Amino acid sequence: MPITTPVKQRRESAHPSMPNVHSSVRVSQSPHFWRRAVGFLGPGFLIAVGYMDPGNWATDLAAGSRYGYTLLSVIMASNLMAILLQSLAIKLGVATERDLAQACRQHYSRPVSIALWLFAEIAIGACDLAEVIGSAIALQLLFGLPLLVGVIVTGLDVLAILLLEHRGFRWLEALVMVLIGTIAALFAIETVLSRPEYLPILKNLFVPARTIVADPAMLYIAIGILGATVMPHNLYLHSSIVQTRDYPRTPEGKRDAIRFANLDSALALTIALFINAAILVVAAAVFHRSGHTEVAEIGDAYKLLSPLLGFTGASLMFALALLASGQNSTITGTLAGQVVMEGFLEFHMPGWLRRLVTRSLAIIPAVIVTALYGEEGTSKLLLLSQVILSMQLSFAVFPLVAFTSDRRQMGEFVNKSWLRMLGYGVAVLIAALNGWLLIEVFRGH
Repeated sequence: MPITTPVKQRRESAHPSMPNVHSSVRVSQSPHFWRRAVGFLGPGFLIAVGYMDPGNWATDLAAGSRYGYTLLSVIMASNLMAILLQSLAIKLGVATERDLAQACRQHYSRPVSIALWLFAEIAIGACDLAEVIGSAIALQLLFGLPLLVGVIVTGLDVLAILLLEHRGFRWLEALVMVLIGTIAALFAIETVLSRPEYLPILKNLFVPARTIVADPAMLYIAIGILGATVMPHNLYLHSSIVQTRDYPRTPEGKRDAIRFANLDSALALTIALFINAAILVVAAAVFHRSGHTEVAEIGDAYKLLSPLLGFTGASLMFALALLASGQNSTITGTLAGQVVMEGFLEFHMPGWLRRLVTRSLAIIPAVIVTALYGEEGTSKLLLLSQVILSMQLSFAVFPLVAFTSDRRQMGEFVNKSWLRMLGYGVAVLIAALNGWLLIEVFRGH
């Protein structure tokens, strides 16, 4: 990717990322650490929803039902990678006052920038497709709506989100945090009801099993978890929304902003770790223990939870959490769409119109597949959306690590040598695993 224009020449013409909310959220300048930290809570939670969206549910269910607690270490490793990459996105946004999309536009040739924009849009569309299908499945489970009707109904949620956006960025963050809290609370109850074995859980969280590499089927699911965890559009989005805070744009102010934003991100992603681990733990404790080792469909899990747990509300809580997950991810997908369009193309589109475009691109294939193939087709479409996401990831990760390792852009905030090596190591690992996963998918394995 050739660098075509010097940094200083292009920065002067760049506008702030998401100018309508740029520096719109006040943060306390109190000497008390916790008061300043509270002002930065929010962006990390908007990002975390991508790590617990409906696209991850089937993978976690399959891992737990088939292999018990064994793959918990993979969820832990994925979460640590996510914390690292999101921290780099935070640092890029704060240090350069440009998001990842703007940085790509400023430093790469026009054809390369257009290609990266298209890859980002494909990733956003694939992610929104998973949210549409997940929400439609939840509506079917809760209210008996046919999948096709549920897919169409999901298009209406853009209107409710639009009303909140007009009240301020903090309202969107508050909604997301409430929905994440709802999901976490519901799965905490499900976990307790399933009566899991806590010692094996702790062991498998921190000690990878040797059988993961030895068993091709287990390795395939493990790579699926790794490949679908870090969402490419989240890296663009986080580098933008971290700038919504009104912190002093000085070296000291930026250092504080990076520190507090990283705390926000780590906290939110830890909650995402708990939710993903809880899905796997419930599947292991309920399905694997009872011999139902082939449960991978969300609908199957819903039907079996209440009978196996002996608690009639278990399936209802599962479906409510799924609906909250789908609605949560809708918000961040559309915001990411605005960031990449404005950043790569310098083209601004009203939020409501961007939402309708993004959702339409997801609804059209979902409607067609649902109408032609029904529930089986939507399950395959859900898998395809995750494969598409995996294909796009490296096009965001490698530029992110490169930019944050460039002293000309980052100044005193440039990655240290060990962090640069770790960042490139994670980028290469993700690319290699996703490449292997795609090969296996297309080979029909």
